[in-house]
Amino acid sequence: ITSLANAAMYVLLGLMVASSLGIDVTSIVALASVLTLALSLALQNMVSNIIGGFTILYTSPFHSGDYVEIAGQSGTVQEINMTYTKLSTPDNKIVSIPNSAVVSAQIVNYTVSGTRRVDITVRASYDSAVETVLEAIRQAAQVDTLLPEKAPFVAVKDYEDSAIAYVLQVWCKTEDYWSTTFAINQRLKEIFDEKGVQMTYPHLNVHLDK
Repeated sequence: ITSLANAAMYVLLGLMVASSLGIDVTSIVALASVLTLALSLALQNMVSNIIGGFTILYTSPFHSGDYVEIAGQSGTVQEINMTYTKLSTPDNKIVSIPNSAVVSAQIVNYTVSGTRRVDITVRASYDSAVETVLEAIRQAAQVDTLLPEKAPFVAVKDYEDSAIAYVLQVWCKTEDYWSTTFAINQRLKEIFDEKGVQMTYPHLNVHLDK
């Protein structure tokens, strides 16, 4: 803003000096108006991004360091400048999203609340007793990163063609989301093997009548 103000002051000063020297500035002003219009049309996307940057700073839907999902891109906010918002993805890619796209997109902030719910769906064979499967899932959910004040929730989710689907919901701190998910997924297979619970896959039984 300061640079733009300085440039405008110099332009006005130049016009005043030219006018005091008897130079007709009418044509210069007309030419400057045409150039300004052409420049504004050429930079309209940049102006939209700058306005979007002010909107982000004013509304504060996220801050630097937050893990967010914007316009289908997920990552940690690295920088919010006047034209772009930069995200660092989990695989260390830098994604620059125009601020005009940010303010018009749905923004999901995973950090602001401090906690996240882990939802895991697991499928087991119809031959395995439901209570046995539920108990196995409860045991698999016992990892150190869970929040003690919120007990794990386990239930039958759906009866599918080839298996029974079960849902597990647990709560953890935002920074422990992925480690909790990976730890539970690993324990599920181990506990299922111990209890004889059979994980299944889509299959089709064909019966032929003579």
